Amino acid sequence: MPQLNKLRTALPGGPGGNTAPPPSTRLRTALTVFFALDGFLFAGWVVRIPAIKQQTGASASTLGLALLGVSAGAVITMMLTGRLCRRFGSHPVTVVCGVLLPISIALPAQTHSALSLGLVLLLFGAAYGGANVAMNSAAVDLVTALRRPVMPSFHAAFSLGGMIGAGLGGLVAGGLSPSAHLLCLTGIGLLVTAYWGPVLLRYPSLKPAPAAADGEAVGHRPTGRARRAVLLFGVIALCTAYGEGALADWGALHLEEDLHAHPGVAAAGYSLFALAMTAGRLTGTALLERLGQTRTLVAGGGTAAAGMLVGALAPNAWLALMGFAITGLGLANIFPVAIGRAGELAGPGGVAAASTLGYGGMLLGPPSIGFLADWFSLPVALTTVAMLALAAAALGYGARNAATHA
Repeated sequence: MPQLNKLRTALPGGPGGNTAPPPSTRLRTALTVFFALDGFLFAGWVVRIPAIKQQTGASASTLGLALLGVSAGAVITMMLTGRLCRRFGSHPVTVVCGVLLPISIALPAQTHSALSLGLVLLLFGAAYGGANVAMNSAAVDLVTALRRPVMPSFHAAFSLGGMIGAGLGGLVAGGLSPSAHLLCLTGIGLLVTAYWGPVLLRYPSLKPAPAAADGEAVGHRPTGRARRAVLLFGVIALCTAYGEGALADWGALHLEEDLHAHPGVAAAGYSLFALAMTAGRLTGTALLERLGQTRTLVAGGGTAAAGMLVGALAPNAWLALMGFAITGLGLANIFPVAIGRAGELAGPGGVAAASTLGYGGMLLGPPSIGFLADWFSLPVALTTVAMLALAAAALGYGARNAATHA
């Protein structure tokens, strides 16, 4: 593996290094908590989708259109959030979204039709998309200041939050109404933001260190080559976000309706997927330092494709759960690598652009899988996740030169 294809690091004060003092550990902890809260709240909503589907009387295809609201709201606000981060700083924007997200999560359980569900999910998606751009922008700057490829650790916190949120959701699914459950999540989210938000606001948004590869300071208008590289990494993120969204929105339904799993076991499907992603991301820094970006992307895409074929086509729930876990391991580090590299190339604008494309995968996923489930079956529809994972592997290999020379 050529050395240039690995993530670049520099010692503080060394050639091309950042001479500024290292950022506070408490700042890193606060940002990690916001990533975990994001995953926790999103998973809490996800495990209640079957109950809200029944409450609204939606079919698979109309539910898919309603779920489109989450991704549509996210994509609409992402580019705006990139501009807000450049103007006000990523830390204040993260805190504002940390207030809006838990408030909006209580709304879906108050709806009784697919149309009203889709409308309130637009608001939830807007808060969710804004939070993701702001947090990832702050994380990219912190990774640059630390001079180590620790981006997967923040996404590990998101996955850990998702695992806990899905696990708790599975425990209360039989005895707590969706309305009561989601209102509890609102309270938890606001309390966490009230405690950790001031910690994040205490530190000014970090400024990236000068870039060493192309002789241009980070923050200048990106070159045409850099913009094309951001586009490529955004498409890679799209392919993997499609898979994450598919398992979040349709995994529990597949286990419960196709494989006749108990509702608690069905809810555990996303929890197991999130656990596998957490494990993969906790080892992501070491993996990137050892293998580099290209091998990490290619191996991850291939592993996810194999796992999703098992998860979609397995004849029983337990084998499907194993497939979900393998898929989680494969997808674990692809999205953080893609978003992190886009941020290195073009700052918050790069994060916003790649995130917009990435969550475009979630935009396409819910209705696509819903319509395919109506036309064929849900298991067949879920095999599209494997196809796009293979596409991510191929694009990851194609991005080896973009990652080096952009």
